[in-house]
Amino acid sequence: MKFNDDFFKKVEKKTKVDKKTIISLAEKLQSGNLKDENNLRYVIQTLSAITGKKVPKEKEDKIINTIIQDKVPQNVEKMF
Repeated sequence: MKFNDDFFKKVEKKTKVDKKTIISLAEKLQSGNLKDENNLRYVIQTLSAITGKKVPKEKEDKIINTIIQDKVPQNVEKMF
């Protein structure tokens, strides 16, 4: 899926996250091993810093275990 600059400008305006950061995280997720705990911790901590939302270690561990054990719902609607 390709996104144009207008899309990134809208996202940046709404989230205060710039295009370079979004692309960097997307590349990390695409090229990284999602079963690698260190890679997952990096992504979670980066998202936490970007959004200003603190993720306690206990919650970080739970997120990582859920991903590593393939327990992430395939249907996003079931998550909420």
